[in-house]
Parts: sequence; structure tokens; C-alpha cells
Amino acid sequence: MSTISTIKIQVGLDDQKVPESIQWSATDNKDGQMVKAKGMIVSFWDAAEKAALRIDLWTKDMMVDEMADFFFQTMMTMADTYGRATPYKDQADEMRAFAKDFFKKFQEKQAAEEK
Repeated sequence: MSTISTIKIQVGLDDQKVPESIQWSATDNKDGQMVKAKGMIVSFWDAAEKAALRIDLWTKDMMVDEMADFFFQTMMTMADTYGRATPYKDQADEMRAFAKDFFKKFQEKQAAEEK
């Protein structure tokens, strides 16, 4: 029999159902402790419907610069995954270039706002 791994996600909500805390754990973690996070993006592919199903959550204390970092790193890892999963390395490179440009534009906006 193959091994089964379980991922557990706990989201603490305020009175308006806005996330205040996000914690997760996986059975593969050695200590089994819940790990804190300020944001999460989980995607599933529904082959029958040919549709992506997503859960995007972030806590109300996640700062804009953290969100920009989160998106940049997520886009970069998506490009890496696409590059490994397909023969289309050129498109993976395009995704990385977009992510870098996205982050550069964010940094420029932040610098302009600080002036």
C-alpha cells in the first residue's frame, strides 16, 4: 500500500469571518507542530470540469509588502513547476520575467509612496 500524507489547515476568523490566523501542519513534518502563516493559496485541478478550484486566504495583519513578496515567490515557483511539468521552458522563462517585472513595479510604487 502507498503512503498517505495529510495536510491540515486551521483558519481563525473574526466576527465578520475575516481570517485572523492561519496555521497548517502535515503528517510529513517531523515534530507535527502547527506552523503559522499570514497567507495561503491552494489550488486543485478538477479534471472532470476542467477547472481550477482555489482557496486564497490572507490574514488581516498581512502587510502589502508581504503580499507582494508572497505573489512574486508564488509566481516564480509556479514557473519552476510549469518548467518541470512541460517541455515549454520558454513559457516558464516568460512567467519568471513577468514575476520579476511585477515585483520591480511594486518596488517602484513603494518607493514613490515613501517620498
